Amino acid sequence: MQRRPEPELMDTAEQAIAYARADFRDSNNLFIRLLEQHWPDSGAAKRNGCTAIDLGCGPADIVLRFLRAWPQAHCTAVDGSAAMLAEAQHLLDATPELQPRAQLVQATLPDPSLGQQCFDLILSNSLLHHLHQPEGLWHSVRQLGRPGAFVLIMDLLRPPEPSWVEALVKTYAAGEPEVLCNDFRHSLRAAFEPAEVQAQLRAAELDGALDVHVVSDRHLAVWGQLPA
Repeated sequence: MQRRPEPELMDTAEQAIAYARADFRDSNNLFIRLLEQHWPDSGAAKRNGCTAIDLGCGPADIVLRFLRAWPQAHCTAVDGSAAMLAEAQHLLDATPELQPRAQLVQATLPDPSLGQQCFDLILSNSLLHHLHQPEGLWHSVRQLGRPGAFVLIMDLLRPPEPSWVEALVKTYAAGEPEVLCNDFRHSLRAAFEPAEVQAQLRAAELDGALDVHVVSDRHLAVWGQLPA
């Protein structure tokens, strides 16, 4: 199935609210499990802390899950959508014990103001398929990660046939608002195939450091460490 790009930003209040209220526990828990399993410094970071950045944080559910699991960590949460960051702020306001360790930043990638080689950990979930120029994400990974930084990028996986799109929407978005069903449908069509992501890594000269894996019936993930 040919890729159909979608708008880069989910910038309406209706989209942001629907996304923030949707049940993404399965996929967000998968993201945290992958981080636990594959990040070599996970244990040390729980004891000593680390600096992380979440690119395309949306309403920041993964940021909060990460901060709970790594109680010494700090996370910069970045999104280009003011509406999404407003929902993220609501979640942070409801968890004042985590608020001092999270910073919300509105920015689109690449953005030099985010810093140079500042972070021990670079996270991103469901951003890649939104990007019309995906090289911006990989440029940002190189820009932001310290030597040896761990990278975990998870995203949707484009189905091979249109019929699979409707089957996945029916399976995973049944009962959700129509705006969310439509966004999920469009996102599946806009997602990349593993070979396309591998080609992006080669173009960014990251293919020796990061690897692409299929991790569910609708997700792929890229993880590894930047060169020391």
